[in-house]
Parts: sequence; C-alpha cells; structure tokens
Amino acid sequence: MNRATLVLILIGLGTMWGGTIPLTKVAVSSGHHPFGLIFWQSLISVVVLYPILKLRRSTLVIDRSHIVFFAVIAFTGTLIPNSASYLAAFHLPAGVMALIIALVPMFALLIALTLRLERFRWRRSAGVLLGGIAIGLIVLPESSLPDPTKSVFVIVALISCFCYGVEGNYLSIKQPRDTGPVATLFGASVIGPVVSLAVVLVSGTFVNPFATGIGTSELALLGSIMLHIIAYVGYIWLVEEAGPVFSAQIAYIVTPAGVLLSILFLGERNSTTIWLALAILLIGLFLVQPRSKSPSQIT
Repeated sequence: MNRATLVLILIGLGTMWGGTIPLTKVAVSSGHHPFGLIFWQSLISVVVLYPILKLRRSTLVIDRSHIVFFAVIAFTGTLIPNSASYLAAFHLPAGVMALIIALVPMFALLIALTLRLERFRWRRSAGVLLGGIAIGLIVLPESSLPDPTKSVFVIVALISCFCYGVEGNYLSIKQPRDTGPVATLFGASVIGPVVSLAVVLVSGTFVNPFATGIGTSELALLGSIMLHIIAYVGYIWLVEEAGPVFSAQIAYIVTPAGVLLSILFLGERNSTTIWLALAILLIGLFLVQPRSKSPSQIT
C-alpha cells in the first residue's frame, strides 16, 4: 500500500477518534451517571468485538494470569478513566476535553521514567514541560474556560490521562505473547460489564435507556463506542501495515479533530488562550513522540 493511502487512513482514523469527544459530551448531557454509561459501553463493546475477534482468529487465553491482566486493563483503560472523563465532560467543553486527552503520551513518559522503562532525554522532557504549560493556560486564566469555576474538573479529567499512561506502561511490560490487542480489548471489555453492573446496582446509578425511549444522548453514546472500536481496530491494522512510529502520528490528528468537530457540531467557541494551549500541546506532542526507526517500510 502506498504512503498517500496510508496517510489518508491515518487521518480518517484520527478523525474518528476525535469524533468520539463531542459525542461523549452529548452522551453525558442528559445527566446519566458515568457508572451507568460505562456499563452499556462495556456491554456493547463485548457484543461488537466478539465477531471481530473471530474474524481475526485472535487467540483468547483464559487462565488466572490472563484474567488478572484483563482486569488491570479494564480498570486502568476503561472503568476508572472513563468515569473521570464522563464526569469532566459534563462540566467542560468538548474542545477542552480534546486538549486534555493529548496529555496521555506525556503522562505515559513520566510513568515510564519513574519505572526506569525510559531513559531521560531533554527533548522529550521539554515536551512534558510544554504539556504542563498548556494545562496551566487552560486552568489559570479566568478567560480560558466559559465558566472559571469549572477548572477543578480539568484535574478530574487528568485522572483519565494518568490511568491511560499506567495502562500503556503496563501493556509494554505485561502484554502476554499469546494475546493480541483485539483479544486484550475484548477480555477487558468482558470484565467491564461485570464490575460496572455490580457498582451501578449497589449505588443505584443504573441507566435504563429504554425507560423513556432511545434519545440523542443514547445514540451519541452508541456512536462514540462504535467509532472508538473502529478506530482502535483500524489503528492495530495500521501498526501492522505501516509500523508503530508512523502510526503514532495519529496523536497529531485526534486532538485538532476533536476541537474542530466540537466547533462544527456543538457550536463551541474557544478563547485565544485555548488556541494557544492547543498549539503548545502539539509542539509538546512532537517532542514527546519517539523517533526510532519503524520496523516496517512504507512504499
């Protein structure tokens, strides 16, 4: 496959991932509790991923070590971060949420440095510093957010970035050789409904989308889940086809796409400070991304 086609696929997948951000904003606008939404997200993911798992003939090993592995991925990749994201998305503009999600590679690097999985490099550390400056621009100036009192929810949103950073590092050292990415996502998704159902039943936060009929928020949640799964599986294919370094450039698409789609479909208007934060974040992402050679050749 030629490079131009792969670039178009990269842009398409990144735009899909960015599109999940405004859809999530719409999904939480009804006031549904995050725990209730996570239950349906996990359940739908299981239903959609199972035929994909079979089509790819992915191996799904079920023993004690794999169940522990799936559980860690479920908590760090879905249950905890999505609870924080849904809560923050209710209070923050979708464009701001798109900016915050760009911090995931920076959190991953900080955690890797702490665990000594990465060597200290000034260039990548400068990228993390720029990420911190960008968040400061979002939180500190009173003119950056439509409601300055909501700045605390930026911190809530950062919990999801931290969890994704933990998940990425955990995958790098604990990913079983006999379990591929789709099987990993499916195994974690199976644990998700079990845990979240227990939580919603105990806490009384169960969401019944059929009680009042399927509305805009429910359709937005379904759309977000479907786009996420398509983008994730497509990203896995892209890594296999074009290599991890080329595929990692999807980070440059997701955040701008999330910001622009939030403007287009939600009518959001960002302050000059938010646009400045976006520019600083993109520079930070450029510095943080690894520059090792791709094992695959793009022709």
